[in-house]
Amino acid sequence: MAITLTKEASERMAGFLSSRGSGVGIRLSVQTTGCSGLGYNIEFVDTVNEDDTIFEDSSVKVIIDAKSLIYIDGTEVDFVKEGLNEGFEFNNPNAKAECGCGESFTV
Repeated sequence: MAITLTKEASERMAGFLSSRGSGVGIRLSVQTTGCSGLGYNIEFVDTVNEDDTIFEDSSVKVIIDAKSLIYIDGTEVDFVKEGLNEGFEFNNPNAKAECGCGESFTV
């Protein structure tokens, strides 16, 4: 499977990388957090680790560590604007439930 980005998400991530001026890509990972157990984390990547998997979508490299990949494999990342709010949304086929605020999920 793979990690995919919508057009809006890839444009937003490419803009972040361009503004930063350096970096290999964007790391998408999971961490223990929230009321459902796992939360998504996005950060810049300067160095790829040996156990990382790289997915490239619309010229944006999305780097996933081996531990996180089992939880988010097949996920589509979108960028959504609703009124004054904007942010990334994760359409994760592995998520069995999400908390009410959408900040964490369980598998």
